[in-house]
Amino acid sequence: MKVVLSGGGTGGHIYPALAIAKEIKKQIPNAEFLYIGSKKGLEKGIVGKTGIPFVDIEITGFKRKLSFENVKTIVKFLKGIKTAKKYLREFQPDVVIGTGGYVCGPVLYAASKEKIPTIIHEQNVIPGLTNQFLSRYVDVVAISFEGAREHFSHAKRIELTGNPRATEVVNANPMNGFQSLGISPNKKIILFVGGSRGANAINECFLEILPLLGQYQNYHFVYVTGEVHYEHIRREIKNREIDLKDYSNVSIFPYLYNMPEILAATSLIVSRAGASTLAEITALGVPAILIPSPYVTNNHQEKNAKWLEEQGAAKMIREKELNGQILMQTILEMMDEQNRTKVVHASKLIGQPDAARRIVLIMKSLIQTKK
Repeated sequence: MKVVLSGGGTGGHIYPALAIAKEIKKQIPNAEFLYIGSKKGLEKGIVGKTGIPFVDIEITGFKRKLSFENVKTIVKFLKGIKTAKKYLREFQPDVVIGTGGYVCGPVLYAASKEKIPTIIHEQNVIPGLTNQFLSRYVDVVAISFEGAREHFSHAKRIELTGNPRATEVVNANPMNGFQSLGISPNKKIILFVGGSRGANAINECFLEILPLLGQYQNYHFVYVTGEVHYEHIRREIKNREIDLKDYSNVSIFPYLYNMPEILAATSLIVSRAGASTLAEITALGVPAILIPSPYVTNNHQEKNAKWLEEQGAAKMIREKELNGQILMQTILEMMDEQNRTKVVHASKLIGQPDAARRIVLIMKSLIQTKK
């Protein structure tokens, strides 16, 4: 079997594609892959480390307002379709799977015109422009959250699969998480994380509540600053004359490489509302306080967080409303055992821990139907 994968720009599009590839390889060991990405995205470096062959096309995104840049984008899009068709004819794939980002536009459109079975995967509650456009042409739209269904009114077929990143965390051993942190399994871990690069708003708020945390000895607070913020945070703690030796229930790290195991051991997470994070925490049923980034396209993180809050799986605090008092109050409310039990249940109802397997099953049936 030959599979073309496409998804680009950010890790939120690239890692789901690689999670699908991993599951395909698990089920079909002799499967062959080709990854079609953009020239400027992160995908070349990330995909290159996996050993999957990579080719690129030049593409940019449409602006939401009329502009001359959109004329240039259309020209690049048409050239991209031509280049994509060349790659597809050379590789002869059985299926083409896209996970979002501008590069998916010409690749999946070209595949649909070449009568190759096509699937797009949408990670967010509110779809990006590219996936909304492609939904008219592809065979299957796979969605991560039920709330996305209403935004694909022109799709031929919609399947709720969840995000394949969720599959990566469900087999993690929580005991390994406790051991790696040197924490007793009797402690309840409250994890603060702002993504791989960190988030200033969460960092500043943590500094504000840090002096209060020593009194909550039944909790252990794990604070992941992001590598770019770590030294600044350490300096700030010193400047505020806080001695971390007095806070045995606080651990601070620039980054954690065993995040699935840490998440499996976590009782509550304070984080951004990126699609991959939400897929992971709902697969495990981890209650969340979500502080969506206001700096992302189409404000999609807030829409993700709001939808989870409406399902009873999280609490959302907008960044402009965030302060130490509100955060601490929300943490204590969420850690109330009765509240936490309800949120864990709601979160697990949303989570799709076997998302990658579901997508591969759809892929196999689609190929079989199209033969």
